[in-house]
Amino acid sequence: MSAASAYEITVGGHLDDRWSAWFGGVEIRRNDDHTTTLTAPLADQAQLHGLLAGLRDVNAPLVSLRSPAPGCRPVLTRPLRTDRLTLRNAGPTDTEPTWAFRQLPSVNEWLTGCPDTLDGYRELFTRPGRLATTVVVEIAGGAVIGDFMLRREDAWGQVEPAGSARGRQAELGWVLDPAHTGHGYATEAVRGLLRHCFEELGVRRVVATCFLANDSSWRLLERVGMRRETHAVRESLHRSGEWLDTVGYAILDDEWPRSAAQRPDGS
Repeated sequence: MSAASAYEITVGGHLDDRWSAWFGGVEIRRNDDHTTTLTAPLADQAQLHGLLAGLRDVNAPLVSLRSPAPGCRPVLTRPLRTDRLTLRNAGPTDTEPTWAFRQLPSVNEWLTGCPDTLDGYRELFTRPGRLATTVVVEIAGGAVIGDFMLRREDAWGQVEPAGSARGRQAELGWVLDPAHTGHGYATEAVRGLLRHCFEELGVRRVVATCFLANDSSWRLLERVGMRRETHAVRESLHRSGEWLDTVGYAILDDEWPRSAAQRPDGS
């Protein structure tokens, strides 16, 4: 499967939100200069040409076309669906829904950081590199209940075989709205992403790290079959002023129980 590229297409005039579905689920942002920017994950040039033709058909004059920078291609080529959830690439319109739970003290306690204002968070969240590695989690009805990080990366290799290590590892991270904990949603979403990593992306190893004090996170990692590989003692400085332990987990392709991948409860 070819990787999708998040093209940014700016046209003259303001397009309303109904055109998002018409053009295949593109993100639409209306700008102050009376233009509209469409962010579209497109798998190939044929899809790009089809979208440009559709814009011409509705008399939306092209102002600019920006192709993605390396490393800014969305991590998903299509939405993923589990029994209860939809996992999709993040877009600018997900800024406020994710800010609503990320700025909560109980959530921010375990994050690298969260800006103090919505505008500051918007500037961080909508950076192309950030959007490219962010997967939004929705429940039935479309409510956003979490955002996950999925970053594909090169595994380490010596010089001679390094080419065979490219793109063979992925890193996971997650944030879930506390209002929706206790229902198994995070476990279901992580299992869905692991399945995607091993069965569609073809990676051989997935890793994740967290503070040891964040026991809900490392218990989730163990619940989905990941093994604790590292325990760094007082390695990370927390905003409380304490040096906290961190733990690292991993799972290999041949350890992933495909028979359980279809069922969120693992039974």
